[in-house]
Amino acid sequence: MSKFVSLAIASFALMGCAAALAQDKPPPPGPPPMPKPLTLVDRPNATGGEKLYVEHCAMCHGPNGMGQGLLAREGKQPDLEKRGDLRKPYIVFAARHGIGNMPAIPPGEVSDADLNAIADYLAAGPHGEAK
Repeated sequence: MSKFVSLAIASFALMGCAAALAQDKPPPPGPPPMPKPLTLVDRPNATGGEKLYVEHCAMCHGPNGMGQGLLAREGKQPDLEKRGDLRKPYIVFAARHGIGNMPAIPPGEVSDADLNAIADYLAAGPHGEAK
């Protein structure tokens, strides 16, 4: 038997042993499940700016939303509804121009009237324990 064939057989044997050892270990844990985003189903009585907030903003900024992760790491209050320091001009500017990782929201996605209603709602906070 040639040295090459012997080396190939030994390599395959080692790979088989490694594969068998790997099968004995539990698989690594996967990522945690994504939380269910806040929707109007969760707030059937929402009206006005609150309803528009849930429709357009809560998927990122509501309880357990994606927008909370970065803010929470900085030690800031992430849930916009629980904040009492937001002012309407700031909310409108941040939404239209984008801020941090938040993209700009063009008038084609949220009208000026709807954005003003959302800003009025948030600026009137804090709104206590949001669902």
